[in-house]
Amino acid sequence: MKIELPLTALVPTRNRSEPLRRMLESLAQQSAQPLEMIVLDGSDDDRTKEICGNFIPGLLTKIHYHQAIKLGAAAQRNQAMDYATQNTIWLLDDDILLEPECLERLWNALHSDPHMGGVNAMITNQKYLPPGRISRLLFQFLHGRYESSYAGKCIGPGMNLLPEDREDLPEVVPVEWLNTTCVLYRREALPHPLFPDIFKGYSLMEDVTLSLTVGRTWKLANARTARIFHDSQPGDHKNNPSVLAEMDLVNRHYVMTQILGRQQWQYYLKLAVLQLFGIVASLTKWQGWVDLPKVLTGKMQAIAQIISTQ
Repeated sequence: MKIELPLTALVPTRNRSEPLRRMLESLAQQSAQPLEMIVLDGSDDDRTKEICGNFIPGLLTKIHYHQAIKLGAAAQRNQAMDYATQNTIWLLDDDILLEPECLERLWNALHSDPHMGGVNAMITNQKYLPPGRISRLLFQFLHGRYESSYAGKCIGPGMNLLPEDREDLPEVVPVEWLNTTCVLYRREALPHPLFPDIFKGYSLMEDVTLSLTVGRTWKLANARTARIFHDSQPGDHKNNPSVLAEMDLVNRHYVMTQILGRQQWQYYLKLAVLQLFGIVASLTKWQGWVDLPKVLTGKMQAIAQIISTQ
């Protein structure tokens, strides 16, 4: 028997009607479903609106469709939050596929501890893997000490690492940050607005900012047996190496200095090393060399932007 849970799901989307349809169809198979879903759409056509209005067999959730006032993942989630009526908020992407019992397990994990502020699902095709020798040395340098595992941590200048999936781990594993791919929050734990205005477009690092903010006073965890597949889709926001390179540095600097409060020169050095490592690592593929001039341009623009705001 399917049940409805007293929570609001928030889904920002733009020109991805088919992935959204597949996500809704997977939601319809869940034993527990949200009472309501707010879809914030920035699409150029009406296909997403039509899907939200169509009957989907097995789906109990009431879908409320709204057009985006301002485009961008963070901005659309902020707008969607204004329409939410429930005390539990489910942030999820439009391109995920939910495995059986996913939402029910997230719900149980969130309510396993009254001090739990947020829990996210395990992404089966995007998870922590043990680092190689060079990456482990980098992690140790950024973190300032050795750890047997860096899974689920946010180390040094705001480098965020995914949770790991091992059978010897408990179903609910403490972590330091949560992504917004599929995450459940207590509404009382959330800031208002959800995301500051610095996050534009793709909104890289907005999930780290939100979860670290919540994590100051609440516990965070990964519900390891609540599982999803992330069918990540291409988009204009991912096609400009210069824009992404600039966004990565500017937003990571914001997290490092404003959210983590790490403003000492040592952390600026670690941020520089992390950025250089990312550029060098990309050069192991031919596309990395093709994109290199644009990436360097983006990094220089980011440095100029950071200096101008000091």
